[in-house]
Amino acid sequence: MAEVKVQLSRHDTKFIINNLYPLYLHDLAGIRNVLPNKYGVFENSDEFRTLQQQIPEFDIWWNKEDCLFPFLITVDTVPAGFALIAAPPYVDDDSDYLVNEFFILQPFRGQGVAEAAITKIFNRFQGKWLIYTTPTEKNLRTINFWRKTLSRYTNNQFTEEDKELRPDIGLAKVFNFTSRGEI
Repeated sequence: MAEVKVQLSRHDTKFIINNLYPLYLHDLAGIRNVLPNKYGVFENSDEFRTLQQQIPEFDIWWNKEDCLFPFLITVDTVPAGFALIAAPPYVDDDSDYLVNEFFILQPFRGQGVAEAAITKIFNRFQGKWLIYTTPTEKNLRTINFWRKTLSRYTNNQFTEEDKELRPDIGLAKVFNFTSRGEI
């Protein structure tokens, strides 16, 4: 397999994640049956007319270095995806960490890139983790990815349940586990 790198994104690389983010939202739209707004932007309101207008909303990930961790994932120096990891107060339960967003570009899927990248992130932070995703038939590939990856990573020491999260999320497939930290 090619070399998978996971690096904390700083201001000089945030534009790469900004470039990838609309592709992530497009993927989510297919899973959640969401249409773009009247300007063709995947957002919950017609407030954003361009992708550029989304960027200030997204900048929080680079302004809260003690609790928000934007990771850029590369394969042989080519951007392959990103992971947005949150810590309290941006976690929905008593977990230490939340996989808020995780995205791998289509050309890199099915090659072990996603599992290699998220494993590196789990190893970086020791503690209780929360992952949630959409619990629908259209999202079975993602659900199965998390089951397989967590099973391998934790030796089957994780929980999975469907439960209601905060109102803006609703019903979610929720995974919890404790990471080993640096290996």
